[in-house]
Amino acid sequence: MTPKFIAFLFFLAVFLVNLPGYPAEVAKYAGEFLSTGVGARALGMGGAYVATGNDITHGYWNPAALSTLSYPEFAAMHSERFAGVVNYDYVAFGMPFRQKETLALSVIRLGVDDIPISAIPRSDLATDAVFEDENGQMRVNRPYVDHYVSDAEYGFFLSYARFYTDDLQYGVNAKFVHKGVGDNSAWGLGFDVGLRWNPWKELIVGTNFQDVTTTLLAWDTGTRELISPTLKTGLAYPFSIPLLRSRLILAGDVDTRFEGRGTSSHLSAGALSFDFRVGAEWSVYDVVAIRLGRDDVGEFTAGIGLQLSRLDIDYAFMQHSHLKDTHRISLRIRIEEQRFARK
Repeated sequence: MTPKFIAFLFFLAVFLVNLPGYPAEVAKYAGEFLSTGVGARALGMGGAYVATGNDITHGYWNPAALSTLSYPEFAAMHSERFAGVVNYDYVAFGMPFRQKETLALSVIRLGVDDIPISAIPRSDLATDAVFEDENGQMRVNRPYVDHYVSDAEYGFFLSYARFYTDDLQYGVNAKFVHKGVGDNSAWGLGFDVGLRWNPWKELIVGTNFQDVTTTLLAWDTGTRELISPTLKTGLAYPFSIPLLRSRLILAGDVDTRFEGRGTSSHLSAGALSFDFRVGAEWSVYDVVAIRLGRDDVGEFTAGIGLQLSRLDIDYAFMQHSHLKDTHRISLRIRIEEQRFARK
């Protein structure tokens, strides 16, 4: 995926959104399945990860940080949310490209299976009314399960990242979305633009403007929806603790949305809403890491990680006040072969 190809897709997305004769409206929460996040390391820190880390999961969090990959990486995550009702899966692969560039592909799937669809024998009668059917049998007019459907939502991220200077990197995602509910489906196209900046000592500043052009969802019913932009901004600072041969990372993010979420967000002003994330990671000997955080809905998160020579294994826990707690496990594999190293 070259920069010229990315530019072509960008202008195609702008053209489709503004195509005359096909009105589209911003659909609040239309892209919510992509807001969960990926990688147990990041989610154990409450998702405060826009400026934190330098791994393949930044194809989601901040494509600019992909430029720091020195070797090809593969990552995968599985999660069953809310007592197994919602299945959430993620896989990604990225590799250095030439001296200053990186390419990556990430896929997210959220699925809810066996959703019951009910019907009623006689819609012209009141519920519990008694009637005679075509066979002469007396029946009670009560709803029943007619059939089952599934909801499956996919996000495909094609990422390109590049060093602009030693202290500044940029990246972009071409994002394809597919949603299917029962017999109906929709396709979407949108873009994310990210920056990563090291302005002072170890301080890292990150931004990721998700759905920057708005992401168009075109349903086979003729309906067109727009996923509004989200601006994710974060700070991260690592502290070395030589006495304990460990390191502490403190991070904070804010998600700025433009669809008027009101009281469902931490802070709102008109169409703007703001949600905050905070996280911390304490790693010892670069082998074991303990993480704590608070996510964008105000829930407590925690996690632990084990870093081996070429493999990271991470676990994250998310508390939920009203629904079941969520457990996530992810793997990250680094292909540290000299022939694949960044030149």
